[in-house]
Formats: sequence, structure tokens, C-alpha cells
Amino acid sequence: MHEQIREGFDVFIHDGDKAIAAVRQVAPNGRPEIVIYVENAGDFTVPASAIIDVDAEKVILDSRKLDMALKRAIGHAHDVEDPRIP
Repeated sequence: MHEQIREGFDVFIHDGDKAIAAVRQVAPNGRPEIVIYVENAGDFTVPASAIIDVDAEKVILDSRKLDMALKRAIGHAHDVEDPRIP
């Protein structure tokens, strides 16, 4: 990882071009994980082992290492966006 993770960083999936969440907490209670906020779904805990890279205030996750509840939330993260707005 190139950069230390900080609250507010955008979160991406390794093969995605759109942010899917934002970092809310880093290593809560000293645990090797981050808490991210997914729009329309709330907070989720992500193990450090699922983080591929951190660079330019972006956290890149490996979708294969995420739990199913988080994957479902990611699939609906942009549901309320207006498709008419570019």
C-alpha cells in the first residue's frame, strides 16, 4: 500500500471505476479492518486482507474477499441516482 488509510477516503472495487463507499473508521478498537459506509445500505466492516491498495485517497478492495451482504449493498449503492443527470 502506498498511503495510510484515513477516514473519508473513497472506496472502490478492484475492477470498478465508480466509488462504492467511503471510509468511516480505520482499525476500530485496534482490529485489522476498516468500516465503510455504503450509500443506501449503511456501515460495513471490511477485513484488512480485502484491501488491495491505497493510493491518491482511494482504497481498492478485492471483491472476492467481501461478504455477501456487502456485495449486495454494493450492487445497490447507486440505485437512487438520477439516470438523467450525467
